[in-house]
Amino acid sequence: MKEIVVLGAGYGGVLTAKKLAKRFKKDQDIRIRLIDRKPFHTMMTELHEVAAGRVDEDAIKMDLNKIFAGLKVDIVLDEITNIDFKSNKLQGKRDTYKYDHLVIGTGCKPSFFGIPGAEEHSFSLWSFEDAVKLKQQIRQMFMDATKVTDPEMRKQMLTFVVVGAGFTGVEMIGELAEYREQLCKEFYVDESEVRLVVADMAPKILPILPQNLIDKADKYLRKMKVEIITGTKISGVTPNSVILGEDNEIKSSTVIWTAGVEGSDLVGNLDVQQQGRKRILTNDKLQSVDYDNVYVVGDNIFYIPEGEERPVPQMVENAEHSAGLIAHNLVCDIKGGTQKSYKPAFHGTMVSIGGRYGVAAVGTPKKLFHFSGFLAMFFKHMINIVYFLQVLGFNKVWTYLMHEVFHIENRRSFVGGHFSKRSPNFWLVPLRIYVGVMWLLQGWEKAGKLLKDPSQMFLIPPKAMDGVTAATEAVDAVHSTVDAQTAASAVEGASTAIKAIPVPDFIKGMVDWSMDLMFYTSDGGYTSLAYIFQGCMVAAEVIFGIMLILGLFTAIAAIGTCAMSVMIYTSGMAPYEMFWYFFGGIALIGGSGSTFGLDYYLYPRLKRIWKKIPIVRRWYLYTD
Repeated sequence: MKEIVVLGAGYGGVLTAKKLAKRFKKDQDIRIRLIDRKPFHTMMTELHEVAAGRVDEDAIKMDLNKIFAGLKVDIVLDEITNIDFKSNKLQGKRDTYKYDHLVIGTGCKPSFFGIPGAEEHSFSLWSFEDAVKLKQQIRQMFMDATKVTDPEMRKQMLTFVVVGAGFTGVEMIGELAEYREQLCKEFYVDESEVRLVVADMAPKILPILPQNLIDKADKYLRKMKVEIITGTKISGVTPNSVILGEDNEIKSSTVIWTAGVEGSDLVGNLDVQQQGRKRILTNDKLQSVDYDNVYVVGDNIFYIPEGEERPVPQMVENAEHSAGLIAHNLVCDIKGGTQKSYKPAFHGTMVSIGGRYGVAAVGTPKKLFHFSGFLAMFFKHMINIVYFLQVLGFNKVWTYLMHEVFHIENRRSFVGGHFSKRSPNFWLVPLRIYVGVMWLLQGWEKAGKLLKDPSQMFLIPPKAMDGVTAATEAVDAVHSTVDAQTAASAVEGASTAIKAIPVPDFIKGMVDWSMDLMFYTSDGGYTSLAYIFQGCMVAAEVIFGIMLILGLFTAIAAIGTCAMSVMIYTSGMAPYEMFWYFFGGIALIGGSGSTFGLDYYLYPRLKRIWKKIPIVRRWYLYTD
């Protein structure tokens, strides 16, 4: 049996393992193992959101067992301490693992560049644990500041310095600037007492972005009362300060280090050629130049594509592209075929500065477009969603939207708090019952008509019916002394057509065409399908009414209410009261049956049963 080991459950490792599992799903002689210290995959690009309290801690974690449910990937929890490339073995703290093909994706760790005290006295932001620890530190400083009487100590506690003005540093200080208002209210601290600083040796923040976006980010940070210090050497960090230049000491109990990264300790100690900051030198197939059965994915790659001057960047899109190429080349190694060379084409970069603002340069590899504010944040969220669809499908997209939009607090979202206002569902109970009763009464009345005369047609208008035609038919019917019932029906049709909600001509044309095709005979009568359709509509009114009254599958009944309202409207026979049904249905979609309804009891049980279905777990078609 061939053993493929993917080392590291970061962006590149997870995607590589998933793609390999799909390519080898029918091969019983292939075993794929993913080894990591943790049982979850972390959204590294969202760590600042946890650290500054925008989202819950669980929002940036994805359970590996959920990600690989139904896939032929064995999850192994262990910390690898050494790799023997000559004997194809990995030594872990728990066991030894043999491999035929290895993919290294252990990622990076913070780089402190030998600056005195930086590693010992600063808070890094490069893991889930880092984010949680930093969040606790920030809150603790506000809590402690309310207790101290020494003004200098209070000032030190309420001063927060971020070292590094790249993507991570700017995102962290931006989140902290937003978080400040909430913390000050919670701990009764005047906002003017809180000092936020971002410092970097580079001459400007976000140096790889276009200058116009740098200027916008700079302006926004200053508007948020963030001090920006650039072009200044970081000389050292002490337990209660950071030293800039020769003698500029900023007193702070919280120094956050985001000044750069290097390869993991494991990679740094491996017997393979490396360049840059502990990055493994690869060929164009992303194989280690020393061992052709060892591939490198994501941040650990050091490879300069043909025609480029710099190595591939350490960013998520590089991990995504390299994962696909490695999966293809590994299949070629085992089954035969032509390997591909790595020719990444990147589509831009995005930086969020808090939850409400961001800057982005996105587009095609040849043409990038610059955005700021709402559009920049929109693209950032959309790109995250694209990644989630690859990893955990609908399940993660749903929870992501809950965390970022619908359950966000203090309006810390690019859409503000418009979608996160929550009120108890019991306020919707009267509306739910009202709409249900109205449907039931209407359906019951129509059902009585059908039982009395199944050939009677009252839901589908006569062919070519409009206000003028209907009125003309009514007059003709009366003047022709047709029987009283026919005349009354014609007059009623005219009244309905005249009082109905107007329908645009282009919609009316499409509806008339479809009704001619399905519901009308050549002599102007009705087809059998028309009578079946009418019976189904009447039954639906009764059923939806009962469902809404009982609070049973309320979302389905509410969606059905909206759909039926639209159908009746497009037929040209909808009275203005139909607006009540349509907008009432929209209001009832979001769980109105979960209070004083059968959904309260039924949904939890159905959810448990649903999640046990293999195909549901395989395609992540559930919510947590």
